[in-house]
Amino acid sequence: MVAAVRAAAALPKPEMKELSPSPSPSPAKKAAAAAEMERFSDEDTTAPNSSLSSAASSAAGSLARCSTLSRLSFDCSPSPPPPPQSTVASPSSPPPPSRPHRSGDAAWAAIRAAAIAAAAPLGPRDFKLLRRIGGGDIGTVYLCRLRHHSPESIPSPLFAMKVIDRRAVAKKQKEHRAAAEKRILRRLDHPFLPTLFADFEFESYSCAVTEFCAGGDLHTLRHRLPGGKFPIAAARFYAGEILLALEYLHLIGVVYRDLKSENVLIRGDGHLMLTDFDLSLLSPSSSTIAVDQVNSDDEDDADVSASCFPLLRRRKGSRRKGDTWRVRVVVEGRSGSMVGTHEYVAPEVAAGGEHDVAVDWWAYGVFVYELVYGRTPFAGESNEATLRNIVRKPLEFPGGVVAGEEAAARDLIGRLLEKDPARRLGSRRGAGEVKAHPFFRGVNLALLRSSRPPFVPGAGGVNAASAAAMRRSQSCKVAAAAATKKVFDGGRFDMF
Repeated sequence: MVAAVRAAAALPKPEMKELSPSPSPSPAKKAAAAAEMERFSDEDTTAPNSSLSSAASSAAGSLARCSTLSRLSFDCSPSPPPPPQSTVASPSSPPPPSRPHRSGDAAWAAIRAAAIAAAAPLGPRDFKLLRRIGGGDIGTVYLCRLRHHSPESIPSPLFAMKVIDRRAVAKKQKEHRAAAEKRILRRLDHPFLPTLFADFEFESYSCAVTEFCAGGDLHTLRHRLPGGKFPIAAARFYAGEILLALEYLHLIGVVYRDLKSENVLIRGDGHLMLTDFDLSLLSPSSSTIAVDQVNSDDEDDADVSASCFPLLRRRKGSRRKGDTWRVRVVVEGRSGSMVGTHEYVAPEVAAGGEHDVAVDWWAYGVFVYELVYGRTPFAGESNEATLRNIVRKPLEFPGGVVAGEEAAARDLIGRLLEKDPARRLGSRRGAGEVKAHPFFRGVNLALLRSSRPPFVPGAGGVNAASAAAMRRSQSCKVAAAAATKKVFDGGRFDMF
């Protein structure tokens, strides 16, 4: 096992002077500002990362990585010409007054109040950068807050600002990735995905303001647990939240393509947020809804009732016994680009072929395997060996024969890590097919958002007591009485 690394080089860090709306300071003030930006001696150098950091566990460099981690990005799509530079801040349209899942949120209230006070879209002069908290392939992330907040007696909420130097991105020919990420962020409205509070351009920089996640990333949290792995109950909780996030992304036509524990951040309330969309594929056409006819004799009732959509049956008298109709989401769009992180890429990507939404379900299988067993299943001594293992090596599990919840977890992982994408769980019927698996039996996915997570930042840290609480966690379980309801009682739309 070697330390985690990124193949891409870090971008130059923007200086404070580039983002300040005030007149150019003297050389002495410039040096002082730069020194302040890089001062970490008095700060917690293991600060949690932002909602947009591509290197979500960079602060945990001392942690031993379970295997090599190197990001693939051989996308040769033509890049558009660099946008013209401007010396005046160019804010985007103001954000909507609220988002359905963030109604009444203090951060949105602060953003709305600042926009009203400024009588204009928010720009660089409205935010104060506090310190650098992360960096990735195409940007640097800063902790920030509003300069003017009302009431002044209450501190402004903290935000994360991703700053992209368009000149540096243009040299790397990755402008299309930065543009795609911002387009995707503008579409998102989901509890387990980032909220874009503001975005604007200033001189040669492009800025996006999102949530700050106080709990760091899931990869770092896993390493702090005994054995470096999560108990089954906690793994199921976290797997459920990421499943809902993937379902939503596929619904709006996005193939994520970079799922890994480093890209899963932990909010202050302990719930997860999937982040980093610069490798995502935004389908040119919207996702579509398809209806499949299935034979319920081939699937047990528990599997059917776990689907997120109600079953659509034929009218009484016209339905053959055993036949039902199931709704699924189809994401139109394929790519030949080789993108992702070596240990999580699907076999079709490792082999250099085209791929579609099925790559997300493969990566999801690797993600669940890592949660349960503390490592990824196909890691080799080098990136090349890892790719060979993904294509050729059969899936193996540590230990002997297991039963109960772990057996269900192994079955789910095995069906997700199917090397043939056409046979992979989720590739035909989408997230509903994954939800129907016995691993999630009895779990009310619709209530995950309001359930207490296994770990809450600031609640005593990770210790033996919190690890034991994770093992006992049943917060997302359906009550026994509720679990016996009819199929149509469970026909809720549980994406949120």
